[in-house]
Parts: sequence; C-alpha cells; structure tokens
Amino acid sequence: MADVRILLTDKAIARLPSPKEGWYLARDTELKGFFVVVGKRKRTFTVQGDLRQGGKRASSIRVAIGDASEISTRTARATAKDYLAQISRGKHPKAEKRGTGGGEAATTEGEAAVSAGGTTLRQAWERYRYAHLVRKNRSERTIESYRDHVERIFIDWLDSPLQELGSDPAKVVTKHDDITKENGPYIANGSMRTLRAIYNHARKVNKSLPADNPVNAIDWNGEKRRDTGMGTSDLKGWFAELAALNNPVRREFHLFTLLSGSRPTALQEIKPSHINFGRRMMHIPKPKGGAKRAFDIPLSREMVLCLVRAMRFGRQMYPSQAAEWIFAADSASGHLVEQKEDRATLSKWGNDLRQSFRTICDRRRRVGVRCKTAHEPRHSRRERWLHHPAQAS
Repeated sequence: MADVRILLTDKAIARLPSPKEGWYLARDTELKGFFVVVGKRKRTFTVQGDLRQGGKRASSIRVAIGDASEISTRTARATAKDYLAQISRGKHPKAEKRGTGGGEAATTEGEAAVSAGGTTLRQAWERYRYAHLVRKNRSERTIESYRDHVERIFIDWLDSPLQELGSDPAKVVTKHDDITKENGPYIANGSMRTLRAIYNHARKVNKSLPADNPVNAIDWNGEKRRDTGMGTSDLKGWFAELAALNNPVRREFHLFTLLSGSRPTALQEIKPSHINFGRRMMHIPKPKGGAKRAFDIPLSREMVLCLVRAMRFGRQMYPSQAAEWIFAADSASGHLVEQKEDRATLSKWGNDLRQSFRTICDRRRRVGVRCKTAHEPRHSRRERWLHHPAQAS
C-alpha cells in the first residue's frame, strides 16, 4: 500500500487498514518526521530526521518510539518532538543504548559499517531516495516501488558495504538467480535495476567503489510485454460482469479506465478541481514520471457521464470523501486505493483495460478510423462508438 498523510490520533490509527503484505507509513500532517509504520500485526510510532555533523547532512536515521498499542499518540508525539530536537543537534536519541559505555558519541545506523568498509546499501539508498527521487518530485508510487525492492528484496544486504558488493559480482549474480526462483523473473530484473541505479549514484561521490557495476554481471531474464487486453468481441461479456459489481463507484472507475486508456493509479487521485466540464477536459496531475509530466485529456460524452455518475454515487456513499475525490472510498486517503477485483467476478481490470483501449484503437486505425488522443478536444460520431458501452452489445 502507498503511504498516507493524516493527523495522527488514537482513533485515526485504529482505523488504518492493515496491509495484506509488507508495510506502509502513515505520516503525521502536523509534525514533520513523525509517522506510524503500519504492518500486518504491529503499528510502531517512529521518527525520521537528518543527523548532521559539522553543519552537513551525515545520514538520515529512523528511531522507533514504541508500539501504538502500548502508548498513546499524545505521549508518542511528545517523545517525537524531543527525539527530532536531538537529531537536529546532531545527537542520536538513543545514543546511550547504542554507545559503548564511554563518553564518545554513539554511531548512527550503519555508521560502523561505513568506517569499516565504506557506504552501506542502506545509506546509499537514503541518499538516492532523497536526492534522485524526492527532490526531483518522483511519484509516491515510484518511490514505493524502489523502497520495496531495497527494504524487502535486499533486506539482508541493507548494512552490507557497497564496496563488498562491487568487489564480488558473483554474489549479485547468485542473488538475481535466487530472486528469480522465489519472486519471479520480472521482480528479479526490476530489483536489480534498482540496485544498479543506487550503486551508480553512490559512485558519483565515492570513486573508491569499483568502476564496474556488479549488476552488469547478471544474465537478465527474458521479458515480454504482457497483453491481457480485450478485443471488441469480448466487451459484451465484460460489461455484463461490470454491471454485477455491488459498489457503483468502483463500477464507474473501471469503466472510466477503459474509456480513457489512462493508467488506473493516476485516475485514483483525480479531484473535481481537475475536471473542466465546459471544455470537456480532465487534468492528470500525477502521471507516471511525476508532476512534471502532468497533461490534459479530452472527455467524450460517455466519459463525462461516467464522471458525473461517480460523483453522485460518491456523495451518497462517502459524502465527506467525495468533497475532495472523484472516486471516493472509505480508505485512509479518502479515495479508491485498491483497484483489484476477483477475476471470477470481473475478468479484466487495471492495466488490462488500458491494454484493451490500445488494442481496440490499433484495430480501428488499421481500418482508417481515428481514436482519441490527448491532442484532440473533440470527437467525431465515428469515434464515439468506442466510449459507448451500448455499442458493444
């Protein structure tokens, strides 16, 4: 699940959904650096801040405060303020526990490994995340994907020096083979691309690392573009499945995904302010690649009707959330987050519908009929058939 931002209270934390796998962060909107790590069975109050030495950022550290089931949010917030103040002064909040018993300051997480063998993967990841992802306004979903690779797939390597990995590419090759067997070829390739990017970024400031990226030694798994889209002959059955869904907001979301050909993750965060019904245009503020790639798409008549229905259903079912989101839901963020459906109930959803749009458009172009693009504000009658469900039956 993607991270969320809410005002942390005891009641708000209790309402947070537990992830099916992994974990996510619920960040406090009031105190920067204060959040709850939400896992399957445990919720932990935590702070994160930049530990500075000599006026320069040395590392970013996370310090656990305590289990949310054992201490109140008010107590955790007070502790968080104290911890963050100590971190801002260059002191680790738990220095006494981490120290050796002498008067010297305790080392930060992974710092001992740095002095012994250079920058660790954990430190390199934190620098890459901040400098290359956060500072360049990459989307939250992109950052979450990188973090999943580093903190789940490479969890055993987090405190390993990059020097060690760079000097032993056979270790990386073996890891790639193991990930392929356990998680599949696509995850194996994707996680290795993440490791390659972090290593290259770290070497810009640490020329002592081996010049050859250890990831270059692996034999990449073959990848083929997945095509799970529908053809025109499949639409009638799909519309029958869609009509049987109980939640009308989810029905309209899936329909709009098909009609627009947009990435479903981008549509989840659409707000009423992003839609100009007068010009029949919708703004996509956070597409893949981040806000700098924001664009507008034209709206056909059926797309407009779909949005209007979604808004009406949302106001009836989730009145407070619908004031901010088109596809409202009873979730921590207030909008639809989980788009998956049971395949036995709805056979195609998510990127299946995006591929269906592409497949149908390719077929129409071959016979000389144009499909809509982001540069066409109007639609001819011949094009509108694509956006009218009744035409499929």
